[in-house]
Amino acid sequence: MNDERKRGRLKVFLGYAAGVGKTFQMLTEANELKRRGVDVVIAYFEPHNRPETIALSENLDAIPRKVIDYRGSRFEEMDTDAVLRRHPEIAVVDEFPHTNVPGSERLKRWEDVQVLLDAGINVLTTMNVQHLESLNDQIWQSTGVRVRETIPDWVLKQADEVVMVDVTPGALLNRLTRGVIYAPDRAQSALQNFFKESTLVALRELAMRQAAYAIETRLPGEEPSPADGALAAEAQPRERLLLLIGPDPASAALIRRGRRVADYIKAECFAVYVTEAPDLQDLAGSERESLERHLNFARGLQIETRILQGSDIAETMVNFARIHGITQIFVAREKPTALRSWFASALVQRIVNRASDMEVTVVADRSIRHATTSGLG
Repeated sequence: MNDERKRGRLKVFLGYAAGVGKTFQMLTEANELKRRGVDVVIAYFEPHNRPETIALSENLDAIPRKVIDYRGSRFEEMDTDAVLRRHPEIAVVDEFPHTNVPGSERLKRWEDVQVLLDAGINVLTTMNVQHLESLNDQIWQSTGVRVRETIPDWVLKQADEVVMVDVTPGALLNRLTRGVIYAPDRAQSALQNFFKESTLVALRELAMRQAAYAIETRLPGEEPSPADGALAAEAQPRERLLLLIGPDPASAALIRRGRRVADYIKAECFAVYVTEAPDLQDLAGSERESLERHLNFARGLQIETRILQGSDIAETMVNFARIHGITQIFVAREKPTALRSWFASALVQRIVNRASDMEVTVVADRSIRHATTSGLG
């Protein structure tokens, strides 16, 4: 007997801010499915004291949350094991990017959802566009808020369906002032962060683009016929991106930028660090830790990483690029301090000279901007 289960389907209700109605829409669909006889349960639901949304949840079976003690306080998280034992057809899981409390089996809720999907359970979930990892720097620049809780782009790309839940910024602000979204004290804080009208307009546009991109990547394309398949492959070589990273903080933004570009042009992506000394002996302990974080960050975004050994960074990098058919190279622009600025400019120029048949992009480092860290949204 074959015990293999078909992987569950993932449907994401995408918004651009808290209060647009993602959870309400998700629960409305869950109730409709239940009326059709589908086995639906709530695996996790965050009510936020919103009466209309709470009323929708009361019609559905709910799995009790798991209580975790941490530093003298009690926290409640989704009980993934209990959901697996119950094994419904569809599990409703609110707040997809949520970070689980320490002591949980997995770090992120989206990782718990992956377990449910692997077990053949379909999942309905919610998230806002600002939690998408590749947009983290862009959100920071447009809002001044650094979002703590993010999910890798590949996780959202795995969704079988992405539905944008939309409301105009004016209507959303009206909901906020009427106390529909947050209590008055938290509403005031929200107005200083994501709930400025100009910010909401920008976030809404990003959400619309992301939803459109999700649709475009799922549209069936024209497949070349066997007769002209080889010619088509020769005429349109596969794009491959190469990111030059290091211990500098600018590498994080470079990795996000590279991942997003690679997704849009459907390219493979590599991240490399070039060192002259084996075992990273040329780096101080703190620099080595920073580099390892960047390498792990890139791997988490499904970017292939390599550490290359060579005395000439430009030559080593470009040789690797030629061997692996790289078409675009991305390097970070160093912060403007005299010696480092000159060295970075010289390095970029050497890369450009050696990689004359490749496109070289220098990504600006904007990390000098002051940011507020927030989990709003």
